[in-house]
Amino acid sequence: MKTKAKMSPKKKIAIAVGAVVVVLTAALLFVSNYLVNYAIGRSGDGGDREVALEVEASPDSVEAIIETNRAQYSADIDAFAAAHPGENVTLAAADGLTLHGVRYANAETADTHRWAIVLHGYRGDYTGALQLAAPYYEAGYQVITPDLRACGESEGEYVGMGWLDREDILRWIDFILADDPQAKIVIHGISMGAATTMMTAGESTPDNVKAFVEDCGYTSVWDIFSSELQLRFGLPEFPILYTASGVARLRAGYSFTEASALRQVENCEKPMLFIHGTADDFIPYEMMDELYNAKPGDNKAELTAEGAGHGEAMYALGDTYWDTVFDFIEPYMN
Repeated sequence: MKTKAKMSPKKKIAIAVGAVVVVLTAALLFVSNYLVNYAIGRSGDGGDREVALEVEASPDSVEAIIETNRAQYSADIDAFAAAHPGENVTLAAADGLTLHGVRYANAETADTHRWAIVLHGYRGDYTGALQLAAPYYEAGYQVITPDLRACGESEGEYVGMGWLDREDILRWIDFILADDPQAKIVIHGISMGAATTMMTAGESTPDNVKAFVEDCGYTSVWDIFSSELQLRFGLPEFPILYTASGVARLRAGYSFTEASALRQVENCEKPMLFIHGTADDFIPYEMMDELYNAKPGDNKAELTAEGAGHGEAMYALGDTYWDTVFDFIEPYMN
């Protein structure tokens, strides 16, 4: 009669440890997939933000200025959109996606060959850049307002966070040059649009691209997602963000570590204006100095909006915002 061999304690421990590793790995992959869907999936909830960085509250006087100017901007944008519906345009991205944008042709000033590509923020669409489009148009620029990939009417399953979008903006530049080979182009973005601006600035762009303006952009996708992971979920970046970055590479075509505006700015030799509010509770104000210091050369400037929250610099500064923008880019647009 055969007797059943007893399992040694060491073998039992090894099996138990193996089972725990399998369970933890499966859980980590599940959480990482969730994070990728949440943060960059087209239907994710990453834009629904209920937490904030701890920043000093804006003075009541600044809050009042912001609210007054925000209301005026809203009225001006409505009037601009009503008077200038724009032309829907599309182009094909390098990976075959169809990208949508709206062109605001300024027939009266076409001979100046001045163009602005203005870029919206995280999970927005071209309407989120109309606050940039209207002042450029009124200053005589032809304006293109793209829907960044996986936003608005542009195709895509994953938000590019500026990294995939940088190659799309190169296509929009080519789109402009096919229409106007003498074009002189400025690229101006807010938040994720600012990151897109900086990431594009690190690429080789035609001489027609004259200057860049970034308003409250982040240093890297890793940095902003690390901050969000802790603020929203109370979790450290290790190991989840590392695994999620790998999942993003497989599913979206880029990792969070490679998507760095900071490294791209280090390669930018063209003029760039950096703008940020001191009370930004989403993208730390300190990132502006880090980005500014990374930009080589002396063809750069900073504009600080005291007491302004995320994307509020133009409301807090009023006319100073656009006076500074146009004063900075004007010498390069002639």
